[in-house]
Amino acid sequence: MLHDMNYNEQTIKEIVERQRLFFRAGTTLDVSWRVAQLKKLKKAVIAHENDFMAALKADLGRSDVEGYLCDVIPTIIEINETIRGLRRWARPEKHFSGMLCFPSIVTKVYKMPYGVSLIISPFNFPILLTLGVLTASIAGGNTAVIKTSSKSAACTEVLKKFIAEVFPENYVTVIDGGHDIADMCLAQRFDKIFYTGSPSVGKHVLSEAAKNLTSVALELGGENGNWCIVRKDADLKDAARKIAFFKLCNAGQICININQIAVAEEVATLFLEELKKEFLRQIGENPTENEYYPKLITDAAYEKCAKIAESHRDRIIYGGEGDRSSRRFSPTLIYPVNIDEDIVQHELFNPILPVVPFKDSDIDSLMDTIACREHPLAMYLFTNDIRWANHVMSSQQFGGGCINEVCIHLMVKGVPFNGTGHSGMGAYHGEWGFREFTHPQTVLKGKTFLNLSLREHPYSGKAGKVKMWILKKFGKWL
Repeated sequence: MLHDMNYNEQTIKEIVERQRLFFRAGTTLDVSWRVAQLKKLKKAVIAHENDFMAALKADLGRSDVEGYLCDVIPTIIEINETIRGLRRWARPEKHFSGMLCFPSIVTKVYKMPYGVSLIISPFNFPILLTLGVLTASIAGGNTAVIKTSSKSAACTEVLKKFIAEVFPENYVTVIDGGHDIADMCLAQRFDKIFYTGSPSVGKHVLSEAAKNLTSVALELGGENGNWCIVRKDADLKDAARKIAFFKLCNAGQICININQIAVAEEVATLFLEELKKEFLRQIGENPTENEYYPKLITDAAYEKCAKIAESHRDRIIYGGEGDRSSRRFSPTLIYPVNIDEDIVQHELFNPILPVVPFKDSDIDSLMDTIACREHPLAMYLFTNDIRWANHVMSSQQFGGGCINEVCIHLMVKGVPFNGTGHSGMGAYHGEWGFREFTHPQTVLKGKTFLNLSLREHPYSGKAGKVKMWILKKFGKWL
């Protein structure tokens, strides 16, 4: 079986070629067939949910509750939404061609699959961000080669066996391995690439895809990290409760997590006390000893986190401790931090939380500074000034976000999950995922009678003058 093999350029090329042959056979064009594959996928996810949760615990130290909440149930919800909507999404659109096209007045837009897709999934939500994207690929009528993360080895092993059990390898297959294997995949000619991960690797993926002019979707964390703004009129207890939950989730290893907080200095002391209370209430006095608290994915990730904490030791007001043996690092507040410091200009991807104080009257200057940096994947605002919040959300550039909430915009049905600039390109979830994995193909149905000569030569003499008169007279209203 392929899931037991050692990969090289030739074996990966053969996998892609087999999938291309399967795609060209036309089987995936049948929408009913796609729905059947999605139902098969859903049934298998439910049957293997315990395997997934066990693997998430092994790789990331996630509890069953967190594993089910953040990976398993969102995957099922995504599949359900796609099953229910796919026939409607895939229906060809019918358009009036316009009088300039008379008598050929009917045009259709077909939603065509790209073909063979490559899905490169990350370690932090290895089930959701593999099977969720696969759902969109299947919905669009594509085949899929999945390159999973070598960092989340237990989840990769489960996914390899899972996919091999559910789908034939010439339709969907999983390839594991490190960056060398990923580069071998990128060297192949795919028709669609979907990558989730860091901006630096995203640039590499885009560069490799450009060699074949392959369509690419990138879901990236954002170069400068995601901001959370707490204004002086915010409900501080509510904000602290939600922020603490989010920063504890997966030990901060979430692309839409809060990278840094900007808090109005008028309420900074009160807010930080509330945030400390919430960390204590939710995770206890010794987070590194709490078996339900997730761990950092690798020793290197732990050492990076510990190094950042140590370099800011004099400003740690909460946490700052870790356990190398378990790779758990406590939620850590660093305060005060200047907005121009290095720590708030890079994605951290760990439980460290820098806090930047600002004068509430200087909020516009703060938002201008953030706007001048690379676009984040998420933005979170806590305030009672909803008019101001709505203005920010409709004028600032970022992937998505919440007002007086965190993260759950990701769970809303019918809306896209996406980034812009250094936080990504493209979008998915529900119909947006179907659109991402299909090409809108416009086809006009011509007539063989009553064809007008308006568009044809001659353009000179009396005939040309008549045509120009007609175009000027009626063109603006056509």
